Amino acid sequence: MIVGTAGHIDHGKTTLVRALTGVDTDRLPEEKQRGVSIELGYAFLDPPDAGPRIGFIDVPGHERLVHTMLAGATGIDFALLLVAADDGVMPQTLEHLAVLSLLGLNRGLVVITKCDRADPARVQAVGADIAALLADTPLAGAPVLAVSAHTGEGLADLKQHLFDAARQTGAHPHADEAFRLAIDRAFTLDGVGTVVTGTVHAGSVRVGDELRLVPGAATARVRSLHAQNRAVQQAHAGERCAVALVGIDKAAIERGQWLAAPAVALATERVDVALTLWHSETKPLRSGTPVHVHLGSASVLGTVAVLDPPVLEPGQSGRVQLVLRKPVGAWHGDRVVLRDASASRTLAGGRVLDPGAPVRYRRTPQRLAELDALGLATAQARLLALLAVAPQGLDLRRFAAAQGAPLPALPDGMLRHTDAQGDFALGDAQTGQAGQRVREVLAAYHASHSEELGPDSARLRRLALPRLPEALWRALLARLQAAQGVSVRGAFVHLPEHGVHLSATEERLAQKVAAPLQTAGFDGAWVRDLARDAGEPEAMVRVTLARLAQRGELHQVVKDLYYPPATMARLAALARGVAGQGDGSVLAAAFRDATGLGRKRAIQILEHFDRVGLLRRVGDVHWLRADCQLFMQAPI
Repeated sequence: MIVGTAGHIDHGKTTLVRALTGVDTDRLPEEKQRGVSIELGYAFLDPPDAGPRIGFIDVPGHERLVHTMLAGATGIDFALLLVAADDGVMPQTLEHLAVLSLLGLNRGLVVITKCDRADPARVQAVGADIAALLADTPLAGAPVLAVSAHTGEGLADLKQHLFDAARQTGAHPHADEAFRLAIDRAFTLDGVGTVVTGTVHAGSVRVGDELRLVPGAATARVRSLHAQNRAVQQAHAGERCAVALVGIDKAAIERGQWLAAPAVALATERVDVALTLWHSETKPLRSGTPVHVHLGSASVLGTVAVLDPPVLEPGQSGRVQLVLRKPVGAWHGDRVVLRDASASRTLAGGRVLDPGAPVRYRRTPQRLAELDALGLATAQARLLALLAVAPQGLDLRRFAAAQGAPLPALPDGMLRHTDAQGDFALGDAQTGQAGQRVREVLAAYHASHSEELGPDSARLRRLALPRLPEALWRALLARLQAAQGVSVRGAFVHLPEHGVHLSATEERLAQKVAAPLQTAGFDGAWVRDLARDAGEPEAMVRVTLARLAQRGELHQVVKDLYYPPATMARLAALARGVAGQGDGSVLAAAFRDATGLGRKRAIQILEHFDRVGLLRRVGDVHWLRADCQLFMQAPI
């Protein structure tokens, strides 16, 4: 269990931790000289039995160091709110209480310190003041204990309360998620190298694991671990952890970054949040308000865009988008605290709904329905609800990364496409609507282009479902074809009842050019050459070949250049072979060498493969679609 101290400056936080643990958490010379905590301090307390070890995060109480307090507070399980008996409730008492409340902490104790400096009536009055303050917070009804670190009064009672609370702490709610640690310190140790410390927010990590620094692209390997101040082979969610890293320099790390499992490493500059404006605020929260955003151990400037309702009144909850000045690591459920632009007071707090918030259409009914789904209690419920309202389907890998957890199970039979580039799913209702839309578009196309077999797959997608991810489009087309809702001939799609028919003259010309097309090899056959050799008008041959291409019986790579399916299948096999020799990419030079063609013709064929869906071009590289079945069946 991680215990965080909170309270006004000089109300005895560090002294109390030292009395409980024997550890002085003020480690910096300036802290010793001034008698004030400037940085986060850490100490540990062992129970008298076999109970769990308790870790303490001692935070600064000075108003100028609330940002440091927040860096430690986001990782605690149990709060100790300290109020000095001689001073009573002070300004930072109120702000620290607001921070704890807005972080959703509902487990804690109130400790009245320095009770040796006040009479019992004063102690009782301070206790009554605190109880009234807690009434409208998640810590309402928390026990109030009076102690003196100087005389030892009440310390045994306090320890027993802490030991009981530690034993009652159940399994960490994020124990089964991917590893994430919020970095609050980074330093170098002789003989060890770079070390970072922080609270493990989720998952577990073992010595030897590869981790990613977020934000950023740097990766590092875990050399050794200390959890709860003990050398271990594995550390878990809810523990204070020191991680010695190999492969990264301390200069590349700063407070506010995360160490995360590579599968869930993500950074964002836009976060949709379920937010509550603190009830003591005097003004509503409006769009355009500049704020300091505290998330994990990070503090970054940002701007609020209120989504629903239009403004947030004091004590009211709603959804907002935070537009940040620089990227931060964020995952669903992470707690967020906002302070005003001058960093003089705490305004609001809540939890992350979507770390991948959109730039546009952020207040539409569609987007608000998605946020409703993201507000549900479990990842499984969120996934199913999102699929039910997402007209273009979901990128499942992005969803899992944003949740910081493995992907929940999907219902059997759901439309889904998985390959090296992504994993996508479309809800059942949306799949039915998309299939109906495809058939309607094809019917209209056939009515206006009766002489054609149908549009090619890429054009049909642009006409019918331009926003549907390409992977889901291919999966939808395959399902429609299997159900005989559409027919696919080569790269062309048509309704089963529709077809292109050749005239008697076209049939005759098709037979005359069949052999030259087959013998043309990888160079292909030009219309002018075929017409000349057949002794037929070039215009008639051009029309005939175009209609054969519309039927899927030929491939037109560029204008007037045709290949029969068997030749294209051999070229496709060579492209697959080139891709199989490396990382799945097909470079023009490698394909040129494999085919013996010139560079220009090799590029023309690769671009044709891009159009029909065998390859996918990214920059100057063509990537094989590993699941594509084009040219693998016998030619039609």
